[in-house]
Amino acid sequence: MIFAVDMGNSNIVLGCLDGKKLIFEERLATNMGKTSLEYAIMFKNLFELYGKIPTEVEGCIISSVVPQLTDTIADAVKKVCGKSSMIVGPGIKSGINIVIDNPAQLGADLIVGAVAAVDEYEPPFIIIDMGTATTFSYINEKRQFIGGAIMPGVVTALNSLVSGTSQLIRISLDAPKKIIGSNTIDSMKSGTIYGNAAMLDGMITRVEEEMGRELLTIATGGLAKLVVPYCKKKIVVDDSLLIKGLGIIYEKNRK
Repeated sequence: MIFAVDMGNSNIVLGCLDGKKLIFEERLATNMGKTSLEYAIMFKNLFELYGKIPTEVEGCIISSVVPQLTDTIADAVKKVCGKSSMIVGPGIKSGINIVIDNPAQLGADLIVGAVAAVDEYEPPFIIIDMGTATTFSYINEKRQFIGGAIMPGVVTALNSLVSGTSQLIRISLDAPKKIIGSNTIDSMKSGTIYGNAAMLDGMITRVEEEMGRELLTIATGGLAKLVVPYCKKKIVVDDSLLIKGLGIIYEKNRK
């Protein structure tokens, strides 16, 4: 049984794997103010919720894009599981050839997503990860990570809109019945949901034009289920992509 933690700027995704079988997966809010003990209590409660014994975990792995919180989370995992965590970073074998200007700059989450996608789908393909940022990654037929695009995430852009204006308010993230909103709230919902769906469609089209072929597209991240249903392009939603990728990386690097 492997305990995997994917730490993003907004959410921490926790998963437990038995081989390739996902036992559980949950999300917690990323909170810079919490101590390792507070995180440990939450992790312990999660294991209890699913009736699992944390000391039976044989290995732990963490990917993080929040370096200042990595040690805190690793300490919390050790308190609960009694084991040190493997950290995704330089020196970790992934099986992915990273062909970009500076491979060291590539986020751990993008590497992990690519590893899982290559294991489960036939490249070439696009991976979209919808979190604090919306990222596009392109993996070619040689299983090479050759680059991508980064843009503000759905909630990041919405929060910027609200905080930067004096009359717009916070809204729930659900699609209105019509694209043309007849009031401020529906107009904001339309721009947020349909606008992001159109952005995904447009970016996929442009990547396909640049690559000269139609491409499989896989979407993951907490916001994918909100937006992808309103896309015109066919997009496969894989919620557990990063947790599965962490499991694969752990197996590639276990001693």
